[in-house]
Amino acid sequence: MAEASLGETIGPAIVLMGAAVVAVPLFKRLGLGSVLGYFAAGVLVGPSVLGLITDAGSILHFSELGVVMFLFVIGLELRPQKLWTMRGEIFGLGLVQVAVATAALSLAGMALFGFSAAVAFVAGSGFVLSSTAVIMSLLQDRGEVASSEGQKSVSILLFEDLMIVPLLAVVAFLSPVAGGQSGWMDILWATAALLALLAVSRFGLNPFFALLARSRAREVLTAGALLVVLGAALLMELAGLSMAMGAFLAGVMLSGSSYRHQIESDIEPFRGLLMGLFFLAVGMSLNLSVVAAEWPLLLAVLAAFTLAKGIAVYAIARLFGGDNRQALRRTSMFLQGGEFAFVLYAAAVSDGVIDARENALFSTVVILSMALTPFILIGADRLLRRETSMDGVDVANDLKGRILVIGFGRFGQIASQFLLSRGIDLAAIDNDPDRIRDAGRWGFKVFFGDGARLDVLRSSGAGEADAIMICIDDRKAALQIVELARHAFPQARLLVRSYDRGHSVELIRAGVDYQIRETVESAYLMGAEGLRALGFAEANVAETVEDIRRRDNERLSEQVQGEFMSGRDRLLTEPVPEPLNDRT
Repeated sequence: MAEASLGETIGPAIVLMGAAVVAVPLFKRLGLGSVLGYFAAGVLVGPSVLGLITDAGSILHFSELGVVMFLFVIGLELRPQKLWTMRGEIFGLGLVQVAVATAALSLAGMALFGFSAAVAFVAGSGFVLSSTAVIMSLLQDRGEVASSEGQKSVSILLFEDLMIVPLLAVVAFLSPVAGGQSGWMDILWATAALLALLAVSRFGLNPFFALLARSRAREVLTAGALLVVLGAALLMELAGLSMAMGAFLAGVMLSGSSYRHQIESDIEPFRGLLMGLFFLAVGMSLNLSVVAAEWPLLLAVLAAFTLAKGIAVYAIARLFGGDNRQALRRTSMFLQGGEFAFVLYAAAVSDGVIDARENALFSTVVILSMALTPFILIGADRLLRRETSMDGVDVANDLKGRILVIGFGRFGQIASQFLLSRGIDLAAIDNDPDRIRDAGRWGFKVFFGDGARLDVLRSSGAGEADAIMICIDDRKAALQIVELARHAFPQARLLVRSYDRGHSVELIRAGVDYQIRETVESAYLMGAEGLRALGFAEANVAETVEDIRRRDNERLSEQVQGEFMSGRDRLLTEPVPEPLNDRT
């Protein structure tokens, strides 16, 4: 009996993982992205095609933990002060976009398809709640979460997550069964749960993780991180709020913690796996029998809702100061419905506001809109791609130089001075034509090329170079170049600009010959100058600088061999007694 049970558990897992590892690399190779690959794999193994997985609903509910953990990681990147500065965009831009888009979709449902006001409102409200999973994945893949436009998108998504509670209350009010009696009580419970979560996160999480860290057992810290994420999500779900919102707020409250990096690295493997499972489950939930039976109405509703929402999002983006390009990019990202639509539609069915047929129809429209998002974005990227002028820019071809410099911004320009002062021939490439032209005004000869491509590295002379200096500020691209160079050009020493301490650890583990954090030397100089300003003798300053360098190097070495929190005892967190703080 136990063996059968184990087989029933492992079998679906093997099917899902097998479908993902085949479909996702294939779709990425075709330029369609990993999200669409997961969707396609889910449709294939789901009940509508091969039928290898039949309980798509349960898997979808479980896999929502991927969205939860994703929002927790995003929250770790946003300090409470930063979130407070976004309040205008969350409750201004987010509110206006949701209100206008909901009105537009409701009117479209009534005018074009004859839905009643209640049904049209529920259908439109569900489609307005864009997919947090899809949009945040796209922003992270493109490195745009921290950008101005990325922050506006995050603000809108946060407000949409908050809207699930009042929308559920409205559905209860519209219900011929419940008569709206529980709507206000639901809002009060949600508010109380939100305040409780904020209080626990603000005053309890740091002491909790400090206690766990003293055990020096990494698995305990991992369990603690999972407990916080899942506990916050469960509290919000019990209160009728979004689970992702609870995890996000817990992440925000931990963003200033000294344990932030360790927690993030512990959560990351679970987040990536569950996010993939979520997109698989959405694909499995697509009911092809509904598509076959009602495809004319389905496509008409999909087209009408997409157009109505697109017009609303574009108009609001322009109203809030975005130019045409920014408005179109935001519109292309927010055209789909999202995972919270399933929650809203399920509640509407339970309360008798919509029937089972309408639920299947609207849910299928949302799933199709999510599946079409990668295609829409590919089209938008091509439409909005700015033709960059290459006037005065030469492409890297058969370059020669003892050192290849990749990236010729502020960092690369200063580093090149040491080489040029000793008469060393160097080849310099950059992927920004404007920067290349600007360098030319000062007399530098820099060639156009993307160092993350193997063919460009070859044509730039990496095969004959004694060393490759990677001076770009993109940490992912830097690691990609390191991997390419280590295997293709083993004769070249790799000298890499590091973004931060975590990036340094990754680079050392990747086998680079030398790495330096982009701000560390200037920080050493500033600290030394601070001692001089207080009247310390030069000998004491030099001794202190040497001691701090030694401590930092020892701590970094321990982090490379262990985990991110290793070497904490090397950090100075309180004034040191004699003799280091002597003045002479």
